[in-house]
Amino acid sequence: MNILFFLTPKNEVAYIYEDDSLRQALEKMEYHKYSAIPVINRNGKYVGTITEGDMLWGIKNKFNLSLKEAENVTVAAIDRRSDNRPVFADSTMEDLVDMALNQNFVPVVDDQKNFIGLVTRKDIIRYFYKKSQEVKKSDEIKVRTIVSN
Repeated sequence: MNILFFLTPKNEVAYIYEDDSLRQALEKMEYHKYSAIPVINRNGKYVGTITEGDMLWGIKNKFNLSLKEAENVTVAAIDRRSDNRPVFADSTMEDLVDMALNQNFVPVVDDQKNFIGLVTRKDIIRYFYKKSQEVKKSDEIKVRTIVSN
């Protein structure tokens, strides 16, 4: 199965630029109710993922900031604990599922590493749940047919 079937395209995804201010990032995450968000550069390349925790630890340990002062700190200046590893658009379903086991979303990049969108764990689970329901219904129909004959 092609993983692009699950893709939420970049134009429908909230993301931040690495040169956005910390305040802009916090406000975007608050607005979308995200706890983590993809970070890209102005050329569209995926840089990584920043979390609420990354920002809070940066404010506390690195900058000792007020919200007003956070307007002068870029997202790139915040240390990230870990990044959601991306997959390429031509990756296999196994690669996608493997990443989704440990990440609530999987960034998808093209062969030039440009961010093109993401796949959420929720979308993958929803797909497989629907497939399991279809199999269950098919099996029930088969059993009824066998019993009626």
